[in-house]
Order: sequence, then structure tokens, then C-alpha cells
Amino acid sequence: MGKRRVIAAASVIAAAGAATLAYASLYERLKFTLRRFDVPVLAADAEPLRVLQISDLHMTPGQRLKQDWTASLAALDPDLVLLTGDNLAHPDAVPGVARALEPLFDYPGAFVFGSNDYYGPVLKNPFGYFNKNKVNKPGNPLPTDDLRELLVKGGWADLNNQKTTVTAGGRSIELAGVDDPHIDLDDYPAVAGPVSADADVSIGVTHAPVRRILDAMAADGYDLITAGHTHGGQVCVPFYGALVTNCDLDRKRVKGLSRHGDAYLHVSAGMGTSPYTPVRLACPPEASVLTLVPRG
Repeated sequence: MGKRRVIAAASVIAAAGAATLAYASLYERLKFTLRRFDVPVLAADAEPLRVLQISDLHMTPGQRLKQDWTASLAALDPDLVLLTGDNLAHPDAVPGVARALEPLFDYPGAFVFGSNDYYGPVLKNPFGYFNKNKVNKPGNPLPTDDLRELLVKGGWADLNNQKTTVTAGGRSIELAGVDDPHIDLDDYPAVAGPVSADADVSIGVTHAPVRRILDAMAADGYDLITAGHTHGGQVCVPFYGALVTNCDLDRKRVKGLSRHGDAYLHVSAGMGTSPYTPVRLACPPEASVLTLVPRG
């Protein structure tokens, strides 16, 4: 009887595991979700301003559902679009990214890159994410120049270690960004300095929300900092949350809106996964509308 109970229990656990894997890979991974946050950073008499953030597409050829859903976000009529990196997961993915983003080129936008805009994904041991000293091994080169050309021709500002001011929603918005700090491509000194008093609002942009960049942007006075990279933990425990962040950001801020010093920080859980780990659990793929509203 004892042996039968053990076998029965093992069968139940195996069945539950298989069902969870099927749910995470076949359903939740494709349950694209729009999240909304109000961010109180504008002057008292200012009209709201809508910022659409898209992150971590990790596009591969043929992902038409993801492309169609992303393209449909143009119906939100955003004032500004921010693309926070890791757009590619295959050498032939640029046409798919174009199909997803071209309807959004009607709106002002800006972008930074992540490591998966430079190098393809590689097969990894998932437990390696718990090792703080793990070494990142790049995959094969991706068509970064083609991606950059697509986005710049679409009218969006390249914020990889660059700073600019754009007009969106009738407001002057100061933007500063860094190339991906996850693979040490960031050069914050190239954009460092206090924000302009002439701008209506200021936004810092990074792919990976590493603390050295967040600290610097907050110290320079940016009202809002946007990031991606974490996938929100990707595989989370219900009622507990993310197990890892894949950076030095604390687990409780792995996605969503929080404070970082005097700045607001928004970390997107992103829209894709690595082709080698095509699952999401308790963390559906997302894009976010950040509605900037008056302070207080």
C-alpha cells in the first residue's frame, strides 16, 4: 500500500507539472496584457501625457500574433513611445519587428538596445540566474545596424548613450539613455548632468535596471526612469512573485511602478521570451501605458 501511494503521489505531481508547463508555454506566454499606471510628475496645471513603453519583444520569424498585438497598440494614440531593448531573438527577425512597430512610427519615439539586439540567445541552465557571479556568454551576432536603421528611419531617437529633447503631446520632453549596462555597454558620463529646467518633463531610459544607472539618473533629477530586461521574473510563484531579477535590482521591483530616490521607476515585464525558455508563469507578457499626470 505504501508503494502504491508513493507511485500515485508521483503520478499526481508529474501530471500537475505537465499541466503547469503546458499552461505556461501554450497559454500564458501568449496572453498579451496592457498595463496602465499614473505617474505624478507634471506641473499642477498640465494636461496628462501618455507614454507607451514596449520592451523585450525577443522576436523570431513567424510570431504574427505578437506582431499583430503590438501593432494594435497604435490605436491607443500615445503621445510618446519608448522601446527599451531586446527586440531580436533571431537573425531574420527585423522584418517581424518592422511589422510590429511600423504603425507606431506615426508617433514620436525613442529607443535603447539590449544585449539581444547585438547577440542572439544561447541555451542556458535556468538555475544559472541564481548565480550572482555568472558570466554572460554572447551568442551569434544579430543585424543590429538593420534594426537601428529601421527605428531611426521611423523617426525615433537613438538614446544609446545619447541625450535629446523631443516634442510630444505639445510638451518638451528631455530624454537620456544608455546602451545596455547588462553587458557593460553603458557610458553614463556621455549623458550625465542635471536635467534642463526648460523641459516640461524628463525621462531616463535603460534596458537593464542596474542600480548604478538608476542611481545616476535619479541624482541628475529625472522625473521617470524606464527599463525592461527582467521579464518580471518570467517564471513567478503565485502570491509570492519573482524568484530572480537577472540584475542587482531588488526582487520586489522586478516589474511595475516604484520609487527610486526622488524619481519614479517603471520596469516592464516585456513581451517575449528566449526561444530556449518559451514559458511564462504568473507573469504574462505586457506593454504599459504610463500616463504622466500632475504632481500631488
